[in-house]
Amino acid sequence: MTDIFHGIGVALVTLFDDEGNVDIDATTALAATLVGEGLTSVLVAGTTGEAAALTSPERADLVRAMKDALDVPIIAGTGAATGSQAAAQTTASVEAGADAVLVLSPHRVADPTAYYRTVAQAAGTTPMLAYHFPAQSAPGVEVPLLNDLPIVGIKDSSGDARRLLQEVEEFDGQIYSGAAALCLYGGALGIPGMLLAVANAFPQEAQAAFAGDAKAQLKLSKPDQLSSVSFPAGIKQLTHEAYGTSTTARIGR
Repeated sequence: MTDIFHGIGVALVTLFDDEGNVDIDATTALAATLVGEGLTSVLVAGTTGEAAALTSPERADLVRAMKDALDVPIIAGTGAATGSQAAAQTTASVEAGADAVLVLSPHRVADPTAYYRTVAQAAGTTPMLAYHFPAQSAPGVEVPLLNDLPIVGIKDSSGDARRLLQEVEEFDGQIYSGAAALCLYGGALGIPGMLLAVANAFPQEAQAAFAGDAKAQLKLSKPDQLSSVSFPAGIKQLTHEAYGTSTTARIGR
């Protein structure tokens, strides 16, 4: 299968107005700006997009707006606590036009094979990426399981360089890293791309680092730490400083 995208994709923030309502126009405008700066995919309603605080209709509306406005692959976050919940969200996102879905592994499930099989039935022919993010939903997806899952690839946000190398060596599918600290490393390993929160505010640096620029990789260090330690306030503030966007968040309100 052709890779979903190559290069740097953005794990897009969801912008809200002062009352906490989703600002679809502002969110879409930010995405368009980032695509204009060279980003090659947009992830909607992922962890960075405060998916846990969005309703299913809000997620679908965001996907639909992105598809209408942008000419890059739109990936929808559709993970949930159970396979049936994730399947329902996947169906809604596919119907809204998502080019692919990103499905976070369920919490405290050592072998998520049954979960992903349930979601795959809802995805149909739409490509599905597993999402390994043990800090958010432990234990994640172990590498030896990957080739047996009904997925085309994985987004790995663990930040584990040794694991990323293991994925490259053992997994037959597409590999995308969600760890900004591994841009340079991921590019050197030849993975298709990165899906990054920090790309909301530093799209040029992320692209340069992935292309082999060590100085650009160093420039990502402090903003990456800030966005990781203070979530979602950190990445919302960095994006505001770069593009004047709202800092309002739902998580933590």
